[in-house]
Amino acid sequence: MRISCFEPIEDKYARVLILGSMPGQTSLAENQYYAHPHNAFWPILSEVLGFEKNAPYALKIQALKNAHIALWDVLQFCIREGSSLDVRIRTSSEKANDFQSFFDAHPEIQHVFFNGSKAQSCFKKHVLRKLNSSSSPSYVRLPSTSPAHASQSYAQKLEIWRTQLGCTLKLRLPCETETTTAIPTP
Repeated sequence: MRISCFEPIEDKYARVLILGSMPGQTSLAENQYYAHPHNAFWPILSEVLGFEKNAPYALKIQALKNAHIALWDVLQFCIREGSSLDVRIRTSSEKANDFQSFFDAHPEIQHVFFNGSKAQSCFKKHVLRKLNSSSSPSYVRLPSTSPAHASQSYAQKLEIWRTQLGCTLKLRLPCETETTTAIPTP
């Protein structure tokens, strides 16, 4: 069946873009990003950003916008047979979203996080080589929040997401990659 992604959740001042591959069946049926009850995306983001994990969808979206986070999928459309699994996406049917226009409209984006390896591989295959040099954010793959990816526990996924996203958003977390430079006083 041919399926299409949602419109991006965006803030004109977005500094971070989180990318999935394509919404699953539950999300498409509910017309909401990450609607599957066992997907860890909203519980993880609720802990990182400090909102109630059972908040209404509109409040979750507002929390993303308040944190200057945009959310979208790499693929504009594709054919996926049967289940919501990324491995069921027919590679020959993949059509990526227009990221050059997106980055042009959101010049403050400095960090792109991939929710899993399929989003990252699709971006590398269909998008990265087409971007002009004015778009040069950092790219980091995070563990998939999908319930199908059980090789890491929720706690492990949360820690990685909290560290990467929290440090990027400067949420007063200890950041291994941060360096402190002493500023000499006159």
